[in-house]
Amino acid sequence: MTYVEDELNSQPECWTRAAGDAARHTAALPTAGERVAIVGCGTSYFMAQSAAALREEAGLGETDAFAASEFPRGRTYDRVVALTRSGTTTEVLELLTELKGRTRTVALTADPRTPVMTAADDVVVLDYADERSVVQTRFATTALTLLRAHLGLHTDAVVADARAALAADLPEGLVERTQFTFLGRGWTVGLANEAGLKMREASLSWTEAYPAMEYRHGPISISTTGTATWMFGRAPEGLAEQVRETGAMWVPGALDPLAELVRAQRLAVAVATARGLDPDRPRHLTRSVILAP
Repeated sequence: MTYVEDELNSQPECWTRAAGDAARHTAALPTAGERVAIVGCGTSYFMAQSAAALREEAGLGETDAFAASEFPRGRTYDRVVALTRSGTTTEVLELLTELKGRTRTVALTADPRTPVMTAADDVVVLDYADERSVVQTRFATTALTLLRAHLGLHTDAVVADARAALAADLPEGLVERTQFTFLGRGWTVGLANEAGLKMREASLSWTEAYPAMEYRHGPISISTTGTATWMFGRAPEGLAEQVRETGAMWVPGALDPLAELVRAQRLAVAVATARGLDPDRPRHLTRSVILAP
């Protein structure tokens, strides 16, 4: 078994622990009414997108998500939340250092022996969700689970769905597809983006991700019999039928959207294995992007 397989299989336990610990971190995390930005890089950026949409949809305050390198310096926030598994990513550390003394910051990280521990005002360490694989799975979803629980949006049903996602077979013929499109709405757009990234990283697949309503505005034109189109959450009316008319496989999101992401992680590993690739060591990638001065 690869590291990434072992790590993605441990997600139900990690989520249960994160949800149980959420109350301990209340003081470090955003409070209702605060204007908040959530930042990250790569996978963490896509988790930031989902967390920001969840918080704003819940009516808890204006919440934006940015790649750390694209944070708008001219805007004012009450708190900035940084997601960084490694705690060493250059763009995140530079932003936290710049905000020191001006804006309250909190970092969610997996490694307590890294510079982020002093770069942020508050730190939440999820070391039990750290990973050996370059490809992120459980840290990202555990961090998002912690934030969902902090918002009062996590339930035991989410963990049950994750277990179901790990136990059930992937749809027949899915691994053999040559192009994968992931769709989301609201907070699940970030999950769709992350599913696409997992497929590119682990299996070198041709993947795309869109807000579901945008799929009709051009992208559906590339769908063929080799395409799989996967919906995270409830699909817009009529979209499944339109996708099937192109000859593409429609994959509905029957589980909690975060559990659907677990299924997509499994697909990435399965496609990588079928192509003779090592999903633990994607080409041209490292655990953390550290830029030389």
